[in-house]
Amino acid sequence: MKVIISGGGTGGHIYPALALLDTLKERHPDLQVLYIGTENGLEADLVPRAGIPFKSIRIAGLKRSLSLENVKTGYWFLKSVRELRKEMKAFLPDVVIGTGGFVSGPVVFTAQQLGIPTILHEQNSIPGLTNKFLSKKADRVALSFAGSEAHFPGANVRVIGNPRGSEVLKTVVDETKVRSAYGLDERPIVVIYGGSRGAEAINRAVLEAIPELAEEPVNVLYVTGNVHYDTVVAKAPTADNVHVLPYVYDMPELLACATLVVSRAGASTISELTALGLPSILIPSPYVTADHQTKNASALVESGAATLIRETELSGGTLVEAIRHVLAEQEQMAAASKRLGFPEAAEALAELVEEVSR
Repeated sequence: MKVIISGGGTGGHIYPALALLDTLKERHPDLQVLYIGTENGLEADLVPRAGIPFKSIRIAGLKRSLSLENVKTGYWFLKSVRELRKEMKAFLPDVVIGTGGFVSGPVVFTAQQLGIPTILHEQNSIPGLTNKFLSKKADRVALSFAGSEAHFPGANVRVIGNPRGSEVLKTVVDETKVRSAYGLDERPIVVIYGGSRGAEAINRAVLEAIPELAEEPVNVLYVTGNVHYDTVVAKAPTADNVHVLPYVYDMPELLACATLVVSRAGASTISELTALGLPSILIPSPYVTADHQTKNASALVESGAATLIRETELSGGTLVEAIRHVLAEQEQMAAASKRLGFPEAAEALAELVEEVSR
């Protein structure tokens, strides 16, 4: 089987693609892959690191408002399509997969023009412009959230979850070693993080909360993001049970040992939490398109798997209150989270790939 896959910009588009490729390799040892992304996106680092052949194209995202930048975007889109036609005719893929981000636009569009089967994977409850544009001619549109079908009228949709959740479940964890590595004792672990770059509002709230968290019977592992680490450490009160880190490279391993997670509500995070059955306190980013993180979080909140704090309501006091509440309801909330997970998402998406492959 020969596959071209494209998704980029953020880890939320890249990690599901990598998880799918791992599953396809298990099912098809002779798999040939070409990953197409941008040279400036996170994919330019993560994909070659995973040992996957990578090609970059130049493309920019479309602005939702009238802008001269959109003229430039149109030029690069058409130029990329011309390049991609040659690439696809040489590679001859059996299927082309888009996992979102503007880079997947010209890739999937070109495949559709050439009559190559295409699949889209949408991670968020509210889709981005790229996937909405491409969905009408896609052979399958795979969704992460039930209820998102309404955004794709006329498309052949399947709700299968996010392959990133399946990948997390494959992680083999020695909890004793993990606790030792982070200097944690036998008390429950509360992980607090604001995404790969951190979140200033969450950092401010945690700094306010540390004096009260110091009195709680938990280990707090607080990941600031590299950009904020020095500032936070300089301001953080001393507390034996609060451990401040700039970044965690193996987050799935740490999450597998956690009792509670405080985080943003990105699609990959949601898939990890529900696959592992972790209760959470979700603080949606107000800076994302169409406020989709609030919508992502709502399914968990409505099912009793998470508590939501809006950033405008976030403070040290509201954070500590929410942590105490979730720890008191931990078992019920963990079970609710587990019920929402899609542990077989990667396998389900791989089956769709096989279904449409020519």
